[in-house]
Amino acid sequence: MIVEEEPPADAPVIRVTAMPADVNPYGDMFGGWMMAQMDLAAGSVASRHCGGSAVTIAVEGMQFHRPVFVGDEVSVHARLVATGTTSMTITVEAWRRGRHTDEACRVTQARFVFVAIGDDRQPRRVPRLT
Repeated sequence: MIVEEEPPADAPVIRVTAMPADVNPYGDMFGGWMMAQMDLAAGSVASRHCGGSAVTIAVEGMQFHRPVFVGDEVSVHARLVATGTTSMTITVEAWRRGRHTDEACRVTQARFVFVAIGDDRQPRRVPRLT
């Protein structure tokens, strides 16, 4: 297999092994399982940036490129790319690596939008992206 692209150089926010309980009847990982991993990674980036609670308000452009199989290592990379008054946009990519190989391929990507919230569960200002 020829790898045409390389995973992001930064460390993944989440790295997990795909397990049998997470597959659909066809033996591939559930798309919802993958989306949950991506949401967790994006939420971690959002919470760190705003210094508190943040909630998902949108997922844009979710694309599934390749399947993930039981035993694959999934690395989820997330990067803050924009901020608004109360919102943060995070690009997220998930990459799979077979259990016994060093070759990796991107399996999905999306943009997640979060809003920072205060103790009153209302939107609050976020620091600007520097």
